[in-house]
Formats: sequence, structure tokens, C-alpha cells
Amino acid sequence: MAEMNRSFSGTMPQLYDRFLVPLQFEPFAQDLAQRLRNVTSGRLLELAAGTGVVTRALARTLPTAVEIVATDLNPAMLEHAKSHAGLERVTWQEADAMTLPFPDAAFGHVVCQFGVMFFPDKRAAFRETRRVLRPSGQFLFNVWGDKQGTARLLAEQIVGAKLARDPASLVAPEYNDIETIRSDLTAAGFISVRAETVSKETRSPSARDAAVANCHGGMLRAQIDKLASGRLDEITAAVENAFAARFGNGPVAAPIHAILFIAER
Repeated sequence: MAEMNRSFSGTMPQLYDRFLVPLQFEPFAQDLAQRLRNVTSGRLLELAAGTGVVTRALARTLPTAVEIVATDLNPAMLEHAKSHAGLERVTWQEADAMTLPFPDAAFGHVVCQFGVMFFPDKRAAFRETRRVLRPSGQFLFNVWGDKQGTARLLAEQIVGAKLARDPASLVAPEYNDIETIRSDLTAAGFISVRAETVSKETRSPSARDAAVANCHGGMLRAQIDKLASGRLDEITAAVENAFAARFGNGPVAAPIHAILFIAER
């Protein structure tokens, strides 16, 4: 976690928000917010808010009677999230999901997008989440689903080959086995767990745009900077060529999959 915080500092939050968020994260943020559209009051906590793509979707979707508290462990990401307009209603707080600085039963809902895979002890984090939820409160979160056939997997494979590294070692750790996650949630005390596959489509104007989005603003960029300083343009061009060969020279449209979990306290 400490190394990731160092990687996602400096200009990385801006790059991440500019390139990768619209391509991979925005579609699922809208999905999460829409699932909460019937919430009309109370307090909602967001974990691992990053640059605030879910926060913005929630602020657009939920009435002002719902108090939104957005947290992240990384101060640089939070500072960038705060810079977006129209979020005056949001309370921002640096917080570690492993030791949440909130009293018991403080929230009706807790939301987390593509963050739980980074929690060093999943069950401990889930226990903390359950602790701050009111009885019958809900924990909604998503994790990455099947990568096969996706542009993000192809980018990871090309970058892995260029860096002579296992592609899986360059990105978020895999945490998407439904029964494992269900078991972890149940062990943490959640009484009802539902899982659903959510499929979206990523769209880019060109293979070049898609390559830049994948290589310039996220974990792949952090690994390129760390392991192959000075080779960003070369590696981005290789990913662009791979995208063009797979998807053609025009706009790139590719599937992307997540698994949504809804756990009830």
C-alpha cells in the first residue's frame, strides 16, 4: 500500500483521472450510483474514492438529503478528487479502510469501486465496514471480472512483454472468485451476499487514444516509470500497434467486465 501511494502521487492523479477513468471506471461508477438512486436520506460512506469518479456519480444521482463522506488512503488522489466542481456537499477524509475513523453504525450504505483487492486483510476490512454500517445497511462494491478478450488484458500483456515481467504482477492483484469473496464477507459477519456480473463497453476514438489511456494514467504507467524509465513512448506505440491489429485502425470498442457484490449487515 505504501509503494502504491508513492506511485500515485505527483502528476499521477491527474493522468489517471484524464486518461484511465473515462475509459475503464466511469461506466461502472454510473452503474453503482444508479443502484442507489432510491436512497433519499441518511449517510453514505465511500471507501478508496481515488480521484472521485464514483463520488461525482453519487453527487449527481442522490438528493442532497443524503450525506456523502468520501475517503481514501492516498492524500494526492483525494486532493485531486476535491478539485472537481459541484462537490461542495461531499465531506472528504483521508482514511484507511482497515481502521475506519468512524463510530459504530454511522452509515446506511458503504460503497467501494475497484478498491477491495488492495486491502491487505480483506476480512479485517470487511469487519470494519460492517462495524460502521447500521443494522440492515448495505455494502456495495465491485471487483474486476473476466479479462479475456478485453483491451486492458491486451495492454497488460504487451507491457509485460516489454518489461520482461508477468503481466499479472504489473496490475491490481486478482480478487474475483465469487465464492472466496462470499466466504470472506460471511466470515466478517455479513448475513446476505449477492453477486452479479456487470458488463460494459470501453470506447476510444482510435487505437492511439486507447493505448495512451492504458499506458499513461494508471498502474501500468507506474510500472513503466519504475522499470523502464524513458521508454514510455516506445511501449505506448507497441500497445497502439497491438490494439490496431486486434480492433482495427478506427474507433476501438471492447468489452470490460466487473463483478458487483451487495452485502447486507
